[in-house]
Amino acid sequence: MPPPHRVVIAVFPDVDLLDVTGPAEVFALANRETAGRARYRVLLAGPAVGAVRTSAGVRLLTDVSFDDVGDQVDTLLVPGAVDMTGEGPVARIDPDVVAWVKATAPHARRVASVCVGAHVLAAAGLLDGKTATTHWSTAAQLAADHPDVTVDPDPIFVRTDRGRLWTGAGISACLDLALALVAEDQGEETALTVARQLVVYLKRQGGQSQFSVPLRRTATNRRDIDELRRWIADHLDGDLSTGAMAARMCLSERHFARVFTQETGTSPAAYVEAARIEVARRLLESTDDPLDEVAGVSGLGSVETLHRAFRRQLATTPAAYRRRFRTQTA
Repeated sequence: MPPPHRVVIAVFPDVDLLDVTGPAEVFALANRETAGRARYRVLLAGPAVGAVRTSAGVRLLTDVSFDDVGDQVDTLLVPGAVDMTGEGPVARIDPDVVAWVKATAPHARRVASVCVGAHVLAAAGLLDGKTATTHWSTAAQLAADHPDVTVDPDPIFVRTDRGRLWTGAGISACLDLALALVAEDQGEETALTVARQLVVYLKRQGGQSQFSVPLRRTATNRRDIDELRRWIADHLDGDLSTGAMAARMCLSERHFARVFTQETGTSPAAYVEAARIEVARRLLESTDDPLDEVAGVSGLGSVETLHRAFRRQLATTPAAYRRRFRTQTA
């Protein structure tokens, strides 16, 4: 019988509770659903053995101290913690935790961060020259603090360094990340079984957005641009070419494109495509409408355009997306 797969999860004061317990539950269910064949052994490691208070106020008991973990680590999982400020959440960087991760990572077969744990990996120098994700609310901080890291705030998780290094997005994405790790170790069928027990989707693909177009587009400094965005949402099946929208705004096409991009951070065409994909995603998740109808209602026009947009934005096909995310109705 092969030795247990040793999963070491870092635990420290004010760590996000779900970042720790979510993956631990996934690995425990993998053991149960394979009758022990998966052989995951989860250890909580902290500054010392004993109780650690999480951000939720719930106390966790560590199994081992950082000093006693040793070099037998299959998966090193690093969650995060935040401090709330007047400017919003700021990822906490504990130098002792960073030093331990930096010393332990070379001995681990793979290293994964959950949520703002990516800031700890970056501070340890593990993300230099690589692409990483984190919770959307601290992505700007990660990019500013670590210019050698390519920060992509959109994906659910990012796998890099030939599968040795993973970074995950915020909060519930810890389940997606842990399921992906189980799939890599035990196969898709085991991951699917665990996902069913958790009553979650097998996995939101790494390329799937953390949140939807309406959520990611905060208010701009111009009321007319905000009104236009609301109008776009109600007319996705209409003419939303840059020229048509510029005419509606009574601006030249060039000036309109410059203002829109400045205010929203994206070009008019890219914004419209993302909004149309959002509608198409909801239809694929909630209906059995044929692809040509989905393309028409969402404003993407044709099945071919629908396919191209999904490939470009989500790195998957509409059919594959529906198979993964279709919500069953009674």
